[in-house]
Amino acid sequence: MGDQFVPEGEAGGDSAEAPLTDKTEAAAPVLNAKVAELEEVIAERTGDLQRLQAEYSNYKKRVDRDRTLARQGGIETVVLDLLPVLDSVEAAREHDELVGGFKLVADELEKIAGKYGLEVFGEVGEAFDPQIHEALLAMPYEGEISEPTISAVMQKGVKLNDRVLRPARVAVADPS
Repeated sequence: MGDQFVPEGEAGGDSAEAPLTDKTEAAAPVLNAKVAELEEVIAERTGDLQRLQAEYSNYKKRVDRDRTLARQGGIETVVLDLLPVLDSVEAAREHDELVGGFKLVADELEKIAGKYGLEVFGEVGEAFDPQIHEALLAMPYEGEISEPTISAVMQKGVKLNDRVLRPARVAVADPS
């Protein structure tokens, strides 16, 4: 039994605990400083990560907004190019010339235009709004109206998603 290993400092019993406690107490300020340094590094890295995450979130929002604006701009360009075609379809409809296959094509074209937010406006009897109507003629009106009213429509107006692409060209009846 003399071969048994006894760790240094334990052979003498209680007297060995005092030097170990002194070493721990002496190391405490160094450990506390190291812990504080590591906490500072963690706080710095966390702040960096939060800033990076905020930057990425803002970038993603900006890209999504730019993509939406580019898409809307493309749709607007196509609609502006199709306006003369839609005007011709409307003129044919007014003269009862839409028949057969051409009527089906015209109806489908108008349906697709409506799907993308195209809206035609400007009807006789509507109140005149200078924001969306362009007055080409003004004439006194003998009937009973309380505000300027559209009396004739020369060309319908067009809106795309509540944005006026072309104002309605109208004749306005003024109250006498």
